Amino acid sequence: MRALVTGATGCVGANIAEALLRAGYEVRALRRRTSRMTALDGLAVTPVVGDVLDGASMRAAMEGCDLVFHAAGISQYWRNDTSLIYRVNVEGTRTVLRAAQDAGVARFVYTSSAATLGLPTRPGEMLDEQHPFNIPPDLFPYAHSKLLAEAAVQEAVAQGLDAVIVNPVAVIGQRDIGFVGGEVLRTVKRGLGLVAPPGGMGVVSAYAVGLGHRLAAERGRTGERYLLVGENITHRRLMTLAAAIVGGRPPLVTLPRVLLPLLARLAERAARAGRSLPVDATQIRLSAYDLYFDGGKAARELGFPPHSAEAAIREAWLWYRLHDLL
Repeated sequence: MRALVTGATGCVGANIAEALLRAGYEVRALRRRTSRMTALDGLAVTPVVGDVLDGASMRAAMEGCDLVFHAAGISQYWRNDTSLIYRVNVEGTRTVLRAAQDAGVARFVYTSSAATLGLPTRPGEMLDEQHPFNIPPDLFPYAHSKLLAEAAVQEAVAQGLDAVIVNPVAVIGQRDIGFVGGEVLRTVKRGLGLVAPPGGMGVVSAYAVGLGHRLAAERGRTGERYLLVGENITHRRLMTLAAAIVGGRPPLVTLPRVLLPLLARLAERAARAGRSLPVDATQIRLSAYDLYFDGGKAARELGFPPHSAEAAIREAWLWYRLHDLL
């Protein structure tokens, strides 16, 4: 079986490629001409040059492929312009879908995000695949862009494309060269994580996310969404674990929730003034919530394995040390 992985030079895409190679698939790794290949170190993929906004390059990349894993997208929303997020995440997905339909691929797996499930409406609520998106789009454009991309996938399913959607929670682990989930390791290693946000989040290992995508391709039901969750954990506990593993300083205090709206407004003013901050207003607001997720569906239907946040951190730390990145 031959598979194309878009976004293969990023953390999730590279781990998908690894999971496929381990199972005996032949893997084509889509890259732009300017992409760094570090995330794919040690993987026997076939690189192909293309861009998700260029239909001709996508059709050429898919020629002869049985499967397409569309993991390309703008995930670092706090570091990118909103218009680019929508262009790549929505229009790029539509372009890739059209190419897959033209190529007649047997199955299409789309990498979405747990962010499309919105926010809990009551204390202790666990979000699952049925939870509606309930955030104003202008307050979280990234999540809205992924939701629109999911809608495009469902439109293609209605037209006959065999497609599955995967919704990972926060990914921490190997091959994260952009320090997206890995930022927590870098922060505590530098001694800058002395204050923890009050909420919590779901964490999943990068290696497990790759496996989850392969399982979704092999066992997922057409048109369904699958949350990939390792462990739900408070921000303070996550930072404390990371500090213990990397030899950094754990947080000393937890911020009171009542301060976060004020901090978010200050971050917005700083952004309008052109000042660069390590976090943006959206991240500050979201950190007040206990964003916990129910991964039962993926466990039951895909056989997605349980694992801890600690295991994800150790996975990331080992990979960063081996590559002299942290």
